Amino acid sequence: MFNDNPQVNPNKLFVGNLPWSATEEQIRELFSQFGEVASCNLITDKMSGRSKGIAFVEMSSKEEADAAKEALNNYEFEGRNIHVDTARPPRPRMDRGGYNNRNDRGGYRDNRR
Repeated sequence: MFNDNPQVNPNKLFVGNLPWSATEEQIRELFSQFGEVASCNLITDKMSGRSKGIAFVEMSSKEEADAAKEALNNYEFEGRNIHVDTARPPRPRMDRGGYNNRNDRGGYRDNRR
């Protein structure tokens, strides 16, 4: 299924619906039951530093990632059923205007041609 897109890393997992109290250490410990955790990245709010309830966990092999995904999807973790799936690459961001979208005279570009 994912072999047609070379950017997909089958070892990297998306973990959603985490409790806001979860820490990277707890997530790493949970996933280490299924093999070596190469990396764990808990996504936090830039302003408050509080967890956004999602993380990315990279296992050292596809087999370990598949085992963790199979066992931990819908697993109850601190009162919440977490969602575990293979992570998809980020989508390209669209230009939303702003300072870098101004022309040389200080106005905005007209893209309606």
